[in-house]
Amino acid sequence: MNRNTNIILIEDEPYNLRLLENMIKKLRPGWEVVQSFQSVQSSVDWLQNNPHPDLIFMDIQLADGLCFSIFEQVEVKSMVIFTTAYDNYAIRAFKVNSIDYLLKPFKEKELQLAIEKFEHFRKRAIQEETPTDYSEILDAIRSGEKKYRKRFLLSKGAFYFMLPVEEIAFFLSESRMTTAVTFNDQNHVIDFPLDTLEEQLDPETFYRANRQIILNINSIKKIENYFGGKLKVRLILSVDWEVMVSRQKATDFKNWLGK
Repeated sequence: MNRNTNIILIEDEPYNLRLLENMIKKLRPGWEVVQSFQSVQSSVDWLQNNPHPDLIFMDIQLADGLCFSIFEQVEVKSMVIFTTAYDNYAIRAFKVNSIDYLLKPFKEKELQLAIEKFEHFRKRAIQEETPTDYSEILDAIRSGEKKYRKRFLLSKGAFYFMLPVEEIAFFLSESRMTTAVTFNDQNHVIDFPLDTLEEQLDPETFYRANRQIILNINSIKKIENYFGGKLKVRLILSVDWEVMVSRQKATDFKNWLGK
């Protein structure tokens, strides 16, 4: 990055705090850890009286309560990467609504990916265009329900436009590039791998048919039995390649279609 990156760490376990700070310094030696805090109250006091950093690493469960109390007292202007020891659907909603989340124990590879995602968002100034609505994350935690992605913000030259997910027939991965193909046969490059999209999309509507494609249920014209217990999927769009579902996934795929 061309300018300094200021961060704060909010983590109530000294070991995890030291580990995270050391890993960040290893991956991004030029970043400055401005402050670190172990409680909601100390975080709120500082954020109310100081310029907000570029990025906050924030533990969900702190010594004096959930970190979401911070957002109820301060308008957080930083991008946030949440950290947690618990993996569930509500927590996974953070991948849609925040920059990312990290599971404990921290792994360097996952931290690297989260940092790269932050750098990508900051480079494209997405934070200024579509500020994070942290109330959606809090609602997800309280309700225990995952919030699925509803749209993508895509760039076209010097402009941005929104692409609703319901307009996308399928996502295709080729040569490490992901393309969203709409029902009107328009192609748009999406800056997420299929593994990430699979977590963000509503499974009632989208299905990972194989390693290369995620299908919108409304894009499917019919399915046919194929050699070796596989299924061949016919799409309403005309394509010059075949969509195959493996024998191992065939039953699950048919159950999904029949819900």
